[in-house]
Amino acid sequence: MKLSGLHILLTYQCTYECEHCFVWGSPRQSGTLTLEQVEEILRQAKEAGVDWIYFEGGEPFLYYAVLVKGVQTASEMGFQVGIVSNAYWATSVPDAAEWLQPFAGRVADLAVSSDLYHCEKYFGENPQNALAAAKWMNIPTGVISVAQPDEDAAPTLGQITDQAAVMYRGRAAVALTPRAARHPWDQFAACPHENLREPGRVHLDPLGNLHVCQGLVIGNLFEKPLKEICKRFDADAHPICGPLLEGGPAALVSEYNLPHASDYADACHLCYEARTTLRARFPEVLGPDQMYGMEQVKI
Repeated sequence: MKLSGLHILLTYQCTYECEHCFVWGSPRQSGTLTLEQVEEILRQAKEAGVDWIYFEGGEPFLYYAVLVKGVQTASEMGFQVGIVSNAYWATSVPDAAEWLQPFAGRVADLAVSSDLYHCEKYFGENPQNALAAAKWMNIPTGVISVAQPDEDAAPTLGQITDQAAVMYRGRAAVALTPRAARHPWDQFAACPHENLREPGRVHLDPLGNLHVCQGLVIGNLFEKPLKEICKRFDADAHPICGPLLEGGPAALVSEYNLPHASDYADACHLCYEARTTLRARFPEVLGPDQMYGMEQVKI
């Protein structure tokens, strides 16, 4: 497995508790990387031939000092660097500029979330402030916008020219599926979103877990070097990736003879429900608790 991108979940903690969140982020959630851990992760990423580093969460700006130093170190090591944020900190354009100043010339992509999960309107005031300040500072930007379950088409809304459909995994599998259209379970015969054999990019959580999809773990970077995890990864032999590659979430259900409903919102919904059922059998690859709604409360 050759990686080009590593998305570092700096923390599971977030200022929001969005219904569509893959990682069950919330103000109460725990799990945050230290600066020492970030520096070790970057060293291993360089050895593994990674090109892009993204800092995200949760909300990475909650641990601003670690974020600033992590971005600085990654940039100096030659990585292309991105940040994903909900822009809670951009209460005005001048304030946003102060927050972004350390990233000017270092960040190649600042992606901010703006939709009805994060804001009172699709293009919220804080995201607009963040984008305006970033443009003034020549920081490339993008907008992440996720549609509501009952929206059929992606509208053009201000600077938001496209919206992604909900993927019903994580909290969305619980909070949003009652509003979604349903489809027969056995039609979900492929994974439509992730290349499980050669993903190209993976997510690394604050506990060291390497995820090919949120909650689907292929190793722990704090226990085994990233380069070795990539070298040894065999998707077809993996107890969850193997069936998914063979025939999608429907095959995962059939392989382990799992109980199931007659219909689901999408492939992610069926896969997430199946994996939740299988967690006790495969705890080493289906975790951590944070990814499955078992909140680890920050004390």
